[in-house]
Amino acid sequence: MSTTKKATSALISVFHKDGLEPLVKKFNELGIPIYSTGGTETFIKELGIDVVPVEDVTSYPSILGGRVKTLHPKVFGGILNRQDNEKDQEQLKEFEIPQLDIVIVDLYPFEKTVASGASEQDIIEKIDIGGISLIRAAAKNYKDTLCVSSMKDYDEVLDIITKGNGSTTLEDRKRFATKSFNVSSHYDSAIFNYFNQNQQEVTLKISEDNGQVLRYGENPHQKGFFFGDFDAMFEKLNGKELSYNNLLDVDAAVNLINEFKDNEPTFAILKHNNACGLASRSTIHQAYVDALAGDPVSAFGGVLISNTTIDLATAQEIHGLFCEVVIAPSYDAEALELLKGKKNRIILIQNDAALPTTTVRTCLNGILVQGKDDKTDTLEDLTNVTTEKPSERELEDLIFASKLCKHTKSNTIVLAKNKQLCASGTGQTSRVDALNQAIHKAQSFNFDLNGAVMASDAFFPFPDCVEIAHKSGVTSVIQPGGSIKDQLSVDYCNDNKIAMVMTGTRHFKH
Repeated sequence: MSTTKKATSALISVFHKDGLEPLVKKFNELGIPIYSTGGTETFIKELGIDVVPVEDVTSYPSILGGRVKTLHPKVFGGILNRQDNEKDQEQLKEFEIPQLDIVIVDLYPFEKTVASGASEQDIIEKIDIGGISLIRAAAKNYKDTLCVSSMKDYDEVLDIITKGNGSTTLEDRKRFATKSFNVSSHYDSAIFNYFNQNQQEVTLKISEDNGQVLRYGENPHQKGFFFGDFDAMFEKLNGKELSYNNLLDVDAAVNLINEFKDNEPTFAILKHNNACGLASRSTIHQAYVDALAGDPVSAFGGVLISNTTIDLATAQEIHGLFCEVVIAPSYDAEALELLKGKKNRIILIQNDAALPTTTVRTCLNGILVQGKDDKTDTLEDLTNVTTEKPSERELEDLIFASKLCKHTKSNTIVLAKNKQLCASGTGQTSRVDALNQAIHKAQSFNFDLNGAVMASDAFFPFPDCVEIAHKSGVTSVIQPGGSIKDQLSVDYCNDNKIAMVMTGTRHFKH
């Protein structure tokens, strides 16, 4: 039997009618009878095109407020029959079931309804039953039936039907079946995740249908993809396509700057997911200058992010640096024009979009999932554990350093002074190594660490770190505490007039 089939009829039942008109007109032009229901039926009639109501086939009206329209053997028999099976064809004739070769369905907008903040009752009513059943039936029977499950595919279907004079190939039908099962599985995952918000079922269902092929992954020999709604997060104003590594750095930058969202002007410079520069100042220009001073070497090729509008003075400073990405909530017109002067420089406007509340990563032959570290240390979280108390200036620096420490790879030590990153030790196998790295780096860029503060992402098991920090000039320390030997570090601080506060919250980042 030929794998190319000429359509003899089409069933159309869609929620959104956008883009449907040309397809309906082409079916009419080709003499393909159309069956339909409810609002779609009305839409087709208003185009002046004949349409057969599904009720005329089933002898049942739409019932239960429209919940039941197409759920009938005469509809599903027309879709699921095997055209090369004699018994199937005999039963179609016996029960007067029409052959349905094309099924076009656009599901109720469940995810959009949830996102709109609608009531639970409205959300429940947007769980499509008949539509999802039609999709599964038509996709299952792709050998004989073309299933169109998204309005995004109308133009492609129109092109196929036009070129084939009403015929479709097996290859086309199987490809559209694949699309359809993607739609149905994504839809069911969204419904499950809505019902499982409190995680009664320890089950992971992730479905993202906004896929983008990247040039490559971390390295040129690796494939790379991004799944998500990038346009909801950013407006891209200039530059080349973002790479896999760009996206990781942008993610790190966004999560870090969100800690300073409602603060004074703050600028961060990141490289390989870690901040190499960060400063909060009265102007964004000075914040950038002081952030760059933290490590002007590592800033080369980095990702730059601001928590406020980038003005011309700041743009002039940035323009002298080779950087991959610049991110801000807005730009002055002159600043934007200057920054666009380098065609490959990626310029993004950060929108106020929600970020995921969980983190997901592959591990061994499975997946690790955890709640995001959404705890930001505040003054109210601090417990003074030493005789010496931090000054008001030191308290500001301690919170500043703690925010940065939370977003730096463990083991990490952050040294800060006057709300400026002096240096950090990142990703080290011991906390002493992290501290020595930070001190060496700060001194290499001529930072005076006298009066600086130190933040640690986890407790000190021994007093060695506070001793080394003290000898470099550090006068105040913030750490979570929790070691059975906490008192050793406290005693050293008391003996040497160093202030130490504990937060009770560890911020490992592996």
